[in-house]
Amino acid sequence: MDLEFSGEMWFWKGPAPWHFVTVPDDECRDLESTAALVSYGWGMIPVTARIRETRWRTSLFPQDGRYLVPVKAAVRKAEKVGVGDLVTVRLTVDV
Repeated sequence: MDLEFSGEMWFWKGPAPWHFVTVPDDECRDLESTAALVSYGWGMIPVTARIRETRWRTSLFPQDGRYLVPVKAAVRKAEKVGVGDLVTVRLTVDV
């Protein structure tokens, strides 16, 4: 499954701070249809993600009926993006 969407990057200041982009509702519904086949742990979905030219492997975090794309520092630095920036994310679900 391949998805593409745009979303705003935001920062979570929890005990393990991280940057995320929230997957929109329509794409979350698409992901739910395959989640049972590929998810592990507490509902994580393994994906290959891409913002602009930078590609990385990660897992989507489930939260409140939606999914979050964690964006690591190396990606943010390479693409010069940060909190509040609108980014286009491409996802391929790893099966």
